Amino acid sequence: MRSARTCLLLVVATSVALGRAQNALQTAKSPVTEVGIQCNSLDIIVTISTSNTFNGMIYPKGLSKNSSCMSEYTAQGSPVQYRLPLRGCNTMSLEEDQDIEYYNTIVVQPHRKLVTNQGRGYHIRCKYQTREKAVNTNFNVSQLGTTPLTATAPIPGVIMRIYSNPADKTVAEDVKIGDPLTLDISIDQQDIYGLKAVDCIVRDGLGWGEQPLINSQGCPVDYEIMGPFDYSDSKTEAIVNFQAHKFPYTASVYYQCNVRLCLKHTGGCDDVPPICEDGLNLRRRRRATEDATVTDLEVEDEPVIEVYSGLIVNEGEELPEDEPQRGRSDLDEDEILCISPRTFAIAIAIVGLLLMIAVVVAIMVIISRRRRRKEPSLTGSSIYSGPYTNTAYSHSS
Repeated sequence: MRSARTCLLLVVATSVALGRAQNALQTAKSPVTEVGIQCNSLDIIVTISTSNTFNGMIYPKGLSKNSSCMSEYTAQGSPVQYRLPLRGCNTMSLEEDQDIEYYNTIVVQPHRKLVTNQGRGYHIRCKYQTREKAVNTNFNVSQLGTTPLTATAPIPGVIMRIYSNPADKTVAEDVKIGDPLTLDISIDQQDIYGLKAVDCIVRDGLGWGEQPLINSQGCPVDYEIMGPFDYSDSKTEAIVNFQAHKFPYTASVYYQCNVRLCLKHTGGCDDVPPICEDGLNLRRRRRATEDATVTDLEVEDEPVIEVYSGLIVNEGEELPEDEPQRGRSDLDEDEILCISPRTFAIAIAIVGLLLMIAVVVAIMVIISRRRRRKEPSLTGSSIYSGPYTNTAYSHSS
């Protein structure tokens, strides 16, 4: 039994968005005269022709700061070559039928420290097609005989997709932290092979960090990040629901899994789906105990296909000031009071100012009343300062 791997064959390579717009580049006084690309199985080589020696930097859009994807050049002669990996540096993929297209946007900046108007962005696209390969597999199809028979079957195509809405098969491309996602791994419908999803990891695409998700037994490493796969009855599809997450320093995340192809007729898929306990598949242990012919060599001989997919995960945004809070739709409008912190602070300041004015006015009124009580009253009284005359004892002679 010999293993087989899928291979990627180049179909189309195009450079779009100012890729060969020489007139526009020369008008803007850019040193770049022509841009070409070469699509390889693991990376894209971007060749940049310049009018003179190139002093500057080239990087994917959004990765200009402290990024391993940025390349600096000093007195570099023309042409300048830049390597763009397919599985990192914000390179994303889009699958269409039997084709898969990788795309990214790079920035060519003819200065090593400053961003100038001579910098140009180029949208790079490479399209590949997967070719199926035949494999000879020896297995015993009779329970009574021991004569091995040879069956020749094409390796089924394997696809990994991440859906934001699995009901209508909407592929996730730009999501936010916490959004519900579904990772779907499937192979072509046929009666020979099933699949086992093992050794799944998530990477940052910069080569700085990665996090294991599923171990070699097909069991989850951290249930809070990703749980176990659910397999279809035909064992040709495995799905798992999880919430979007990212690394703190980049928005791009890349998921990678190894898919082992097991033979249904020989019982090679009997340990699928796994029953996990402490990271071990109990189905595999039980099968090895009951069948002494099952060895690790059999697992190693299973064809393994590596699949991966990437997406952009953004930080969550705060709700607008005029948008009510979510999760309160069951209350009446008069029961909901939603204001932003800024509006609340302004309201508190206004109320405090009004209270201060009211206190000052009250104090002034009290002081004014006290002054009036201390002053003598002249209204409604008279004081006689002339000679005293008692009319009761007056007489005339």
